[in-house]
Amino acid sequence: MYHARFRDPAGSVRNGRYDPETDTVAFGGDEYAFDDPAIDVLPPADPSKIVCVGRNYADHAAEMDNDIPDRPLLFLKPPSALAGHGDTVTAPEGKDRVDWEAELAVVIGESCKHVAAEDAMDVVAGFTCMNDVSNRDDQRREQNWVRGKAFDNAAPLGPVLATPEEVPADASVELSVNGDRKQSGDRSQLAFDVPTLIEEITAYLTLETGDVIATGTPDGVGPLSDGDTVAVTVEGVGTLRHDVRVP
Repeated sequence: MYHARFRDPAGSVRNGRYDPETDTVAFGGDEYAFDDPAIDVLPPADPSKIVCVGRNYADHAAEMDNDIPDRPLLFLKPPSALAGHGDTVTAPEGKDRVDWEAELAVVIGESCKHVAAEDAMDVVAGFTCMNDVSNRDDQRREQNWVRGKAFDNAAPLGPVLATPEEVPADASVELSVNGDRKQSGDRSQLAFDVPTLIEEITAYLTLETGDVIATGTPDGVGPLSDGDTVAVTVEGVGTLRHDVRVP
């Protein structure tokens, strides 16, 4: 099953049922093509926070000259970092390198704390795609990565929410820029899997309904340029697309 959040022609935010076969979203008897200009496609979750995981693929850790940590490396992005499917992401001005990072994102379905790994999937509403856009200039200069990771538009998310049964245990995670594939990995390569991440995060933080966990990126990260079109594809979810503007 698939769900999509959108703003209808009257300006109301709706959470509708998405049909991947017809590429339509329906709510309350009304049905719209997903690319209908009369609606605005929104990120499929409205989180209070986005909890991100660093160095969760061995090959990406290696390309950044780092090791896999002995416990999940966590950092936060605020709701103001969200962008949606079809949006134009504006990079911070005056930076030498702002990178793409394709990620499988987990959307939490209920408020929870101290969730054991064996029960973790019970609190998962589903999965979606995310691009963890990263300002390397400032990330290298600070420990908490606020400038490097939490700036406006730094978390494009979407296009839809796929319930867990739709997403294989080894679901592929890929990214292309202007049609050229740059990243390719899969969910089975995660150093810390989704249940382990939920157990670790909820030992410290209450996760609220709609909160997002970004599970890390495969190797192949690289710099974005003005005018780029980015596509993040997670098997079983679909493809998140957004454009890039570099001031």
